[in-house]
Amino acid sequence: MRDRVLALSAAISRLCTVILWASATGLVLMTALIGYQVWGRFVMNDTPTWTETTSILLMGWFIFLGAAVGVREGNHLSFDVALHVMPDSVKKVCFTISDLVVIAFGAGMCWYGWTLAATTWGSTIPNLGITGATAFFSLIFGGVLMVLLSVERLLRRAVGMHTARFGDVVEE
Repeated sequence: MRDRVLALSAAISRLCTVILWASATGLVLMTALIGYQVWGRFVMNDTPTWTETTSILLMGWFIFLGAAVGVREGNHLSFDVALHVMPDSVKKVCFTISDLVVIAFGAGMCWYGWTLAATTWGSTIPNLGITGATAFFSLIFGGVLMVLLSVERLLRRAVGMHTARFGDVVEE
């Protein structure tokens, strides 16, 4: 079982690298689009209206994708003062509870994102000409990733493998 979890972790690690590159690309692209919008508004006196909406959509993607990878890598803020005085067995229980809460949160993102997308499927984003549901695809995908990456953390802990927490990364 440990070998399967290790193989899964290696595949997820590669996926997270791709996701981080996609997030970084989205951030750079959003910055360029906003720069282009400022250029159009103040230099050309002709504001491109599609850049703002596109930038907001890109922002949703890089935020939710980056947040999901942050779940896996243990980079999110947490209240860990009490963890320093707890025995390791209690820490593992707390970490497992934390991962279960993140799974529930990610599932909620998927559920409500899907509901919002279904509700807005028939509408159109005017200056892009695409369905309004597009605005919620990043929420759904980010939720799926949060669930997947938290389940991986649970599996790693179940077979006795290390999970990244508070910057204490250990390589296998």
